[in-house]
Amino acid sequence: MEGNKISVGLDIGTTKIVAMVGRKNNYGKLEILGIGKAKSLGVHRGVVNNITQTIQSIQQAVHEAEAASGVKIEEVTVGIAGQHIRSLQHSDYITRTNSDLVIDEDDIDRLINQVHKLVMLPGEEIIHVLPQEFKVDGQAEVKEPIGMYGGRLEANFHVVVGQVSSIRNIGRCVKSAGLELEGITLEPLASANAVLSQDEKDAGVALIDIGGGTTDLAIFRDGIIRHTAVIPFGGNVITEDIKEGCSIIEKQAELLKIKFGSAWPGENKDNEIVSIPGLRGREPKEITLKNLSKIIHARVVEIIEQVYVEIKNYGHEEQKKKLIAGIVLTGGGSQLNHLKQLVEYITGMDTRIGFPNEHLAGDSDDEVTSPLYATAVGLVMDGLKRQEKRKQEAVAQKEYEESIISDDSEQEEVIEKPVRERKSFLDKLTERVKDFLDNAE
Repeated sequence: MEGNKISVGLDIGTTKIVAMVGRKNNYGKLEILGIGKAKSLGVHRGVVNNITQTIQSIQQAVHEAEAASGVKIEEVTVGIAGQHIRSLQHSDYITRTNSDLVIDEDDIDRLINQVHKLVMLPGEEIIHVLPQEFKVDGQAEVKEPIGMYGGRLEANFHVVVGQVSSIRNIGRCVKSAGLELEGITLEPLASANAVLSQDEKDAGVALIDIGGGTTDLAIFRDGIIRHTAVIPFGGNVITEDIKEGCSIIEKQAELLKIKFGSAWPGENKDNEIVSIPGLRGREPKEITLKNLSKIIHARVVEIIEQVYVEIKNYGHEEQKKKLIAGIVLTGGGSQLNHLKQLVEYITGMDTRIGFPNEHLAGDSDDEVTSPLYATAVGLVMDGLKRQEKRKQEAVAQKEYEESIISDDSEQEEVIEKPVRERKSFLDKLTERVKDFLDNAE
């Protein structure tokens, strides 16, 4: 069993920071060895705003995960989200100098690098460039242009943009907590990998991840990510509203929301009342559940409507772009009672709650399969994928070098160059963040 590599996902959220240790078992499923979580104090709406507190929370979560798994944690795969993430559609093309040769990786790299030169707003950085479909000499809907002949190669891209400083701050926290950055991933993508099936991604689906500080959206169609957005509200604003509306302290508001909260006011009878102990010798407060769910309902409707605007921006109303698999809700906020019914009512789309058990081993703990941990599970998967990729690259490189050495002069064999994996921008970004941190110290 030792041969199986271990990967650690670190989900730096607004309400909690989760460190999750996992590895692939012999059946290729994901086995979670341990979880650590800490209250997140230095993060607001997905963005780090207090470095010291965030470092402490990361260390606490990591220690807990180490104790639970018996593994020493050194490298982590981190998710980025936050209100500064936005996405745009962009198309670009290159003209090839020699159309007698078939299109190869280098041409696609050239095209992708060209997109990276797009002029962004000050302080913004391109995080992902995801090709949607290609055109070769005007022939549309080419899924994979490699190996084709053509003079003009163009593509539509889904470009995700975020603030450099926010990304660097996360890198800084991880580094100062004594950890190495193995990779950086967009959180909506990580959650999507954990809870969506391939069929859903092909049919068309919107994943809504309702966290504490932000609600992330990722839309897939034909197996490709089509749209991402981060909406700067989440479960915390609901708690905040309950606190203000009922004049109680935050801890009580959070408990009320989790225990008695419902997104659908019609469900509660007028006479259902919860009594809350008063502060320091004051009279207890009585709160009707009907009022509680009215407060929750108003806020949830607002969040869902904003997400629905994004789904419409993507073009869900066009026949060709229809999301047949509807909506999948995940994240801690998805556990609110009657939320599924409300989302179906507002959007008219089929909805289910997404549990991150798509790739988990069958005997996983119930706790791990909670929607709370969707992002963390996705980050662990992403880390394992990265390791796999590096291993393959190393093997290909080694074979290539050996084939050169063993090649005698008589044998005029054509040696295949090792397959070079396209380096995703996030890998480059991770390297840049690492360099930046090393030089900054």
